[in-house]
Amino acid sequence: MILESLELVNYRSYAYCRVVFDRKMNVFLGKNGSGKTNLAEAIHYVSLGRSFRTPDDRALLKKSEQEAFIKAVVVHEGVQKTIEIGFTPQGKKVRINFKPIQKLSELTNVLNVLVFEPRDVLMFDDAPRVRRQFLDITLSKHQASYLVAITRYEAILKERNALLKNTNVDRQHLDLLTTQLIDASFPIIKARAAYLHDINRVLGKVVGLIKGETFHVKLHYVPYVDLQGDYPQQARLLFEKSLEQDIKRKTTHIGVHREDFVVVYEDQAIASFGSQGENRIVALALKMSPYFLIEDPEKKPILVLDDVLSELDEKTQQRLLLFLEKLQQVFLTTTHYPDTNHTIYTINNHVITRRPHHGK
Repeated sequence: MILESLELVNYRSYAYCRVVFDRKMNVFLGKNGSGKTNLAEAIHYVSLGRSFRTPDDRALLKKSEQEAFIKAVVVHEGVQKTIEIGFTPQGKKVRINFKPIQKLSELTNVLNVLVFEPRDVLMFDDAPRVRRQFLDITLSKHQASYLVAITRYEAILKERNALLKNTNVDRQHLDLLTTQLIDASFPIIKARAAYLHDINRVLGKVVGLIKGETFHVKLHYVPYVDLQGDYPQQARLLFEKSLEQDIKRKTTHIGVHREDFVVVYEDQAIASFGSQGENRIVALALKMSPYFLIEDPEKKPILVLDDVLSELDEKTQQRLLLFLEKLQQVFLTTTHYPDTNHTIYTINNHVITRRPHHGK
């Protein structure tokens, strides 16, 4: 899949812009605050229907404007498709090929985007929900059945938590919801374990290519039950032990919504022992790893890397750029750029000027 062009109307700092992209490396070059990240955010938005920077769509509208618009032209499996997203006071309207979509998940089938942003450096030291969110989003894109499973689980969890908030909890109803929650959890646990195993097959290689030397890095899944035992029996016992606490505190304390994974780097937890540079490289490699799990070239995701070069030394920057050149379409934002052999878009006061690379 390739993003051919992007058009923005009243989006963030852009009253209007239309950009045609290169099929390989695209570099957004400009000072901080010039509008680079706004472009990166818009590209990601058309793949997921939400921002990686804010949950509030109103923040995406240019100041004093009531409506905004994004249009993306994509080549997907050799066919050109158009994605349009309109923001109005009545809500968001999304169309693919001029037809309204039923689910936002339809966007990912047309344009799958993997994004790295500066705060991802803190992923390993952040709250478990940040790592779960990464896992849930990437797995949902990779496997449609996972999105169905996690959506079902969240609906049951919401109902169980609502029941727990009652003054007098109907324990029979609660037991029924607990059984449903346990049943809904199993496909999620299996999918997470299998996916992290697959990520581990490529993660170390990606880290090594960026660092220029071999390093041992591995993700360790921390499920709420022991995967080696009898799952339904173990889960039931844990929920029974947690029952009174759940009723007292009016929320569900255990389950897949509380799970985590740990990153071990050179036999130590990277969150505790890794340097900022090591955290940055491993976080970047982790965010890019799903790219290598998709074998069909027509379905390879595009990469959006926001401020990825900062705090990397010159040699690491060069290795990273050589690595990125071997991939399909990449979008990269930066305040400085050492290589003129790529298509560069200079952004100054939210005005975009394309500088074709040498040879074009």
